[in-house]
Order: sequence, then C-alpha cells, then structure tokens
Amino acid sequence: MIDICDLAVGQSRQLYGREIASERRDHRLVEQWHPLGVVGIISAFNFPVAVPGWGWAIALVCGDTIVWKPSSLTPLISIAAQQIFHEVTAGTEAEGVFSLVIGRGGTVGEALLSDDRVPLIQATGSCAVGERVSAAVGKRSGRAILELGGNNAVIVLDDADLKLALRAIVFGSVGTAGQRCTSTRRLILQRGIATRFLEQVVAAYRTVRIGDPLDEKTLMGPLVSQEAVDDYRKGLVEIQRQGGKLVYGGRVLEDRAGYFVEPAIVRSRVDMPIVREEIFAPILHVFEVDSLGEAIEVNNAVPQGLSSGLFTTNLNAAERWLSAAGSDCGIANVNAGTSGAEIGGAFGGEKATGGGRQAGSDAWKGYMRRQTCTINYGDDLPLAQGVAFPVD
Repeated sequence: MIDICDLAVGQSRQLYGREIASERRDHRLVEQWHPLGVVGIISAFNFPVAVPGWGWAIALVCGDTIVWKPSSLTPLISIAAQQIFHEVTAGTEAEGVFSLVIGRGGTVGEALLSDDRVPLIQATGSCAVGERVSAAVGKRSGRAILELGGNNAVIVLDDADLKLALRAIVFGSVGTAGQRCTSTRRLILQRGIATRFLEQVVAAYRTVRIGDPLDEKTLMGPLVSQEAVDDYRKGLVEIQRQGGKLVYGGRVLEDRAGYFVEPAIVRSRVDMPIVREEIFAPILHVFEVDSLGEAIEVNNAVPQGLSSGLFTTNLNAAERWLSAAGSDCGIANVNAGTSGAEIGGAFGGEKATGGGRQAGSDAWKGYMRRQTCTINYGDDLPLAQGVAFPVD
C-alpha cells in the first residue's frame, strides 16, 4: 500500500491531456481529464489493504472520493487502514473523502452496485462475483474495473533451468496457502523432464513447514475459513472422481486449531471439467505435453486469463510465448512464476478474469472522465465534410 501511494503521488503530477491538430482552420482540439466522482471499491480477504489500495490511492489523486466495502472476513484491518487515513488527512482539504462501510455483499455490496451516484465500481473477487458486478453496474450504464479469478499455469520446457523453475512453482502454489488470485494452479511439463522434475516438486513440498504465519520458519499458513477447507476437501474428491490421481498431500490437518491443510499435487487430464475451475486452495494440477505449442494450448484452455509463466532458455520459445499466438493472459512471464506483481506494470487479466487493470503507468485514466474540447478562435464556422448550410 505504501508503494502504491508513492506511485500515485508521482502520477498526480502526470495527469496529462493532449492537444490535437484540427483539420479546420483556426480551431484546436484539446483532450482533458476530470474527476469521475465517487468510486466504489469492493475488495477480497486475501490482500485486505494492498489490493484496494491500488484503487483508492490512484482514485484519490484523480480527485475522486471513495466508498470502500471490504470483505466481511477482514473488517478489523479495514477499519485500522481507514483510521490511519483519517489521522493523516485530519484538518486538510482531503478530510472526509474516504468512506468505509462494513457489511455483507448481499446488502451493502448490492446497494453500492445499484447506486447511480457511484459511476465506477472496482471489484476484486471470484469470477462469479465479477458476473454479478458486471450485470448490476452495466444495467445502469456504470463502469467497472474487475480483477477476478485466476487459473494460472507455469510451463516448464525440457531446456529450462529446473532449479529456477522449482523455486517459483513451490512459492506460487504454496505461498499464501494458494489463496492469491495469481497462485500457481496448473503445472505443464514437457515430457522429457516431467518425471524427474515432478519428483523434485514433491520433495520440495515435503519440506514445507505448515503453521503459524507469524513464525518466521513457517512457509504455509492456514486457509481463511471452514468454508475454504470444505472447498479444498470437495475439490480433491471431485478431481479424483473425474480421473485425477493424488500425488502428494490432500489431508485436512484436523489435529491443529485453525483451518490448516496440506498442499496437494494431483496428476490431471486437460479434459477434466474441474481443471477449468479455480479452487482457492493449495491444489496443483500437473500435466505432461510434447511441445511448446501443446503447452500453450493447455495454458489457454481455461476460462480465466490472469497470470502465466514459461521456463525456458530458448529465445525462440520465449518470444513465441509472448507473441499474439502465445499466452492469452494479462500477465505473461518468462523464467518467473505466476505469483506476485510490480505496481509499475498494469495488473489484471483477460477473459473471465474481467479485463480490468490496476496499477501501472496509466492506471489513472480508469478513474477519470475523459473530455474532448473544440476551441474555435476564428471568425468562421466551417462544418464537417464541407457541408454548406447558409443561415442569414
């Protein structure tokens, strides 16, 4: 959040419009940007301050005001964040521009979505949440910036640096207990290295220490709720019912206080329907392919399109991956995993991920109203396409 505030302050001095050459004599065109108004921000539990901060920091420097509805699972940190903001802005012109409302999505969230006084909704959550936001906001011709689910894949080719790939995959799939929108959920291995590399992944999983996330030695903490644990358990049952095979993990650690589970690795088939779904838990599907072309097809064969990564030392493969014929995701990496992002680059995805973008060099444009102005400084009024329309 501190980083995005730094970025927003810099962008506040770069809210540029353009002067456009006019085809009419003694005219000029100017493009300018105005504050949009009230921005409604609906955020998820997993990054309860950073991700909504990507929106509110930019929106505020654009002159907008904020109504923030955080996840019902993380109300206290949201109240704490708002309190910090109020302490900073007390007695300034910015006092009162940041509002927080706590409540369920079915009540508070729906009221925000349907209110004509809120021209823009920024929402982070599941694809199902995004569908509801799109329908409600679109019905009143409002705008939406959507950052929704991810079903992110890492491809490892035969020529890859396997040590590098292993580190990225384990962090991407196990970090935050698989509860990031950018968590690695699918691992696509070229057949030449598939068996031995999967053995390395399993060996690395065995070393993952699960426990209190405040303990520096812990690598994986708990899931967020009992509902998340139930989804994890049901997901693994369904994967195996559809023909997937459990390679590692899969246990709910019921002997511990809290919502702890083992990270799971499963061998799956591309045609299994559940592979197209995002299970928000540490479950990693593994596939084998013969070629980069087949790997790209597997990567692109899901509804979501957030983050993706390719590990290779082949320049041609890397360039193909980043071409229009490569990854269809909003984020495409080479020799880097799916998890994590820098705020200097636009963050978001395609397809069912919503198409929205947050952060990045021109993020401010999404939070402002664009206006084109024509100024006539001459004594004549030439009409479009040379139309003659004489009036006495």
